[in-house]
Amino acid sequence: MAITVGVGINDPGVFSDFGERRRLLDLVETSGVDFVSTGDHLGFHGGSGFDGLISSAVLLGSHPSVRLQIGVYLLGLRHPMPTARALATLAELAPGRLTLGVGVAGEDRREVFNAGVDPRTRGRRLDEALDLVQRLLRGDVIDHTGEFFELDQAQILPSPDPRIPMLIGGKGDAAVQRTVRFGDGWLGIFCSARRFGATVDAIAAASAEAGRQAPARMGFTSWVGLDPDRDAAREHIAARMFDLYRLPYEKFQWVTASGTPADVADFLAPYVEAGAREFTLIPASASPAAGIELVGETAALLRERFPDPA
Repeated sequence: MAITVGVGINDPGVFSDFGERRRLLDLVETSGVDFVSTGDHLGFHGGSGFDGLISSAVLLGSHPSVRLQIGVYLLGLRHPMPTARALATLAELAPGRLTLGVGVAGEDRREVFNAGVDPRTRGRRLDEALDLVQRLLRGDVIDHTGEFFELDQAQILPSPDPRIPMLIGGKGDAAVQRTVRFGDGWLGIFCSARRFGATVDAIAAASAEAGRQAPARMGFTSWVGLDPDRDAAREHIAARMFDLYRLPYEKFQWVTASGTPADVADFLAPYVEAGAREFTLIPASASPAAGIELVGETAALLRERFPDPA
């Protein structure tokens, strides 16, 4: 399976200026980047974030061919019916160009609580929502009374064609089981290559135990400081980590990368060897355009080192 590399775009200027947005999306395609990724948060560590579905609509509507991944959408904080309708609408407007990553939330427990969700139930709520969203996107007519949701003759038409692939984010056994039950693949973040590989193996074992083929799409998301100057790259990512998490970069330096494209490719190589075939790189660089170009250079180095066996 060939290696694909996407770029995370979370800069507010990208969403507020159409000309800049279109220029950057064109740059994604010409730089050899395979897809764009956007995040999703209701109010993260003091209120930051973007709505993943609205951001996706803006980005998909700003370019005729760019592919997009939501990585990850906090589905457990939403109701499945309006979520399924929004996804079906996106699929109708940009068929075959959307991949949905789904996460459980919880890095900021206030975000979960302020969404009206008991943080202790967020995993069960996500599982119930995933089941319902997938059935709704198939066009099923659903009568459902569950722990968290109730539906009466619910249906979403037209069903997405092609279907929307879903990747499951998270860690631990719950994420493994959720990936086997619902996912086309798994998305890891903030983990070592050893832990990444252990999770890939656990998903394969759990799939075999369930009598299912193991999901093929194994992805790793990483913040990366990218600059031709290594010191500048470290400064870029240290500033972004502190702005977002209010923590020093030393807390993240073993599970993120900084440096030149060659340095970042060296950091990612063990993840390829552990089973990763899809990478989402969220660049901290001198500018959004510089970040996209440097992610493209990193992608080229990875593909050169790990050519497509086909």
